[in-house]
Amino acid sequence: MSNTNNENKTNSDMTVNTAAVSKEDIHSSVDDVMKKFDRESNVRIWEGTPKVVVNGLLVLFACFCIYVTLWGTFLEEVRLTSFMACIVFLGYLVFPLRKGTQKANYIPVYDIILMILGTGAFLYFTFNAIDIIQQGSKFATYQIVIGAIGILSLGEVCRRSVGIPILIVAGAFVIYALTVGLSNPTFAKRLNYAVRLLFYSKEGVLSTPVNTCSKFIVIFIIFGAFLERTGISDFFIDCANALVGAFAGGPAKVAVVSSALLGMVSGSSVANTVGSGSVTIPMMKKTGYKGEFAGAVEAAASTGGQIMPPIMGAAAFLMADIVGIPYSSIISRAILPAVLYFTGIFISVHLEAKRNNLNGIPKEELPKFSNLAKKLYLLLPLIILIFLVTTNIKTIQTAAAISIVAAIAVSMFDKEHRMSLSTILDALASGAKGSISVAAACGIAGIISGVITMTGLANVLINGIVAIAGNRLIIALILTMICCIVLGMGVPTTANYCIMAATCAPILIRMGVPTIAAHFFVFYFGIVADITPPVALAAYAGAAIAKADPMKTALNATKLAIAAFIVPYMLAMNPVMVLVDVTGPIQLVRIVVTSFVGICGIAAGLSGYLVTELNWLQRIIMLFGGLMLVNPSTITDIIGVAIFAIIIVWQLAARKKAVKA
Repeated sequence: MSNTNNENKTNSDMTVNTAAVSKEDIHSSVDDVMKKFDRESNVRIWEGTPKVVVNGLLVLFACFCIYVTLWGTFLEEVRLTSFMACIVFLGYLVFPLRKGTQKANYIPVYDIILMILGTGAFLYFTFNAIDIIQQGSKFATYQIVIGAIGILSLGEVCRRSVGIPILIVAGAFVIYALTVGLSNPTFAKRLNYAVRLLFYSKEGVLSTPVNTCSKFIVIFIIFGAFLERTGISDFFIDCANALVGAFAGGPAKVAVVSSALLGMVSGSSVANTVGSGSVTIPMMKKTGYKGEFAGAVEAAASTGGQIMPPIMGAAAFLMADIVGIPYSSIISRAILPAVLYFTGIFISVHLEAKRNNLNGIPKEELPKFSNLAKKLYLLLPLIILIFLVTTNIKTIQTAAAISIVAAIAVSMFDKEHRMSLSTILDALASGAKGSISVAAACGIAGIISGVITMTGLANVLINGIVAIAGNRLIIALILTMICCIVLGMGVPTTANYCIMAATCAPILIRMGVPTIAAHFFVFYFGIVADITPPVALAAYAGAAIAKADPMKTALNATKLAIAAFIVPYMLAMNPVMVLVDVTGPIQLVRIVVTSFVGICGIAAGLSGYLVTELNWLQRIIMLFGGLMLVNPSTITDIIGVAIFAIIIVWQLAARKKAVKA
């Protein structure tokens, strides 16, 4: 879930020996890396009574969100503006002006002023909502000033908690609107219209992203905070060790499997990379992997956590709202693409291990399945959540609330993680703190969507790309991919998807791609921006832990995550992958099998190893064969299988010849 594990970033109590690194050293390293690459980790230091007061306010906000989500019947404008008022107030209370060492129990006067002005702007709307709705388009100058203050104060909270890239994107859109995008004759009238739409309507800050955040995402963030405190992260890493730790290159495979599991409950690429990477990256280096490869494995796998059901970085909730299909349908359609993504990384690390004769973790250092079986109860909250959501027995919000109670209940079976009242309050506060950055990013994403709507920019972009592509879908896909990667750099998962859904998905829908496949396409390419240079935050975080070259790590991560660059094309050209237009089980099985073989072939071609070293000709042929298998056509499948068989025979003969020599 989004950023709930920022405060629980280490898993150093696991059974496996992590190269004799002390818990204090791991904590220190993790904190340093998180503060460098994750804005949400740069918070004010509160101690003593001020800390109790701030945590108390965070707890109250979490309780308010749960109450409103489950039982609130407020007017929507009242609910959303009061929610954003709390976000702005807590944002200034928690996040300082800039990174660096913070003075304990200190908040400067200018922050207090900004906090009061920003909170007051949203509360003005809260207490005058009915009058504002009824007054139509005639707004007094002071109302426009209040709206502008609200937008700017939210932008500053977003900068502090999320970072500047999303503000650069939003700023570019707003400048476009105020200069050439709007047809009003004067700047004052354009500004008036823009503020009215972006602040006082449901097409800007208060649009779908913030609405979905307040209704669904926040309670899932709180659920993630509770789930973290049950010790499930350690359990997932132990499970990964027990399953694959003993095999060749075991630690890298552990990183892939554990990141896939952790991705089910977390939604931050950087937090995932640092959290599990603080354990897995030193283990990989100890086994023999190069630093840039070890950091890349963790970054690529952790980024994949954003596409792993059931949470998918909270974007699944937004996708359900925007596309108009049930949340349960979204997560079921996401399973196969996610498995393909992790298969590609897993095969790559396996081949790298085989090439370098890297051993696994000694069996005596691995967790025993018998001990892990005793902790299977930790999965109960997730099982309850998935069951309630997929069967539609309860609403999504109610299912999350019940799962929170289940998380508290299962913690009682473990003395080490048993939740006391203070732990419960701490989880509520942590969930509230994690909600600030997500809500702020959703608000700014709403501004971007609002600008696109009021200027008609989406149609301009769509018509331009369609005109360039003509009737060639592949050209439209490539151009859309470039747009997604550029717009998604440095932007959090949830806001990232909002931007892609508003700007890029309509392009593919116009080209005939089914709606759900188009939205998965843009979502995936928005996500891989986290490991794509030059703004590859997850890869740079992995490089910092591995003490490796950041750019080499990012390039390695991009190569490892090649499936993320291929699977979206598979979805667009063959929607059967997301269960669209399935004609029967035989078709589905054929496509699944050939897709997996194709991903393996591409991974082998890129790594340069299969049974033995691949020469340059074999690598090119393998890449070609893999791409043939990825294509949904029967003819290309036959060609791909034939190529794969020929290369394997060729490789076996080469190995036999080498042995005789």
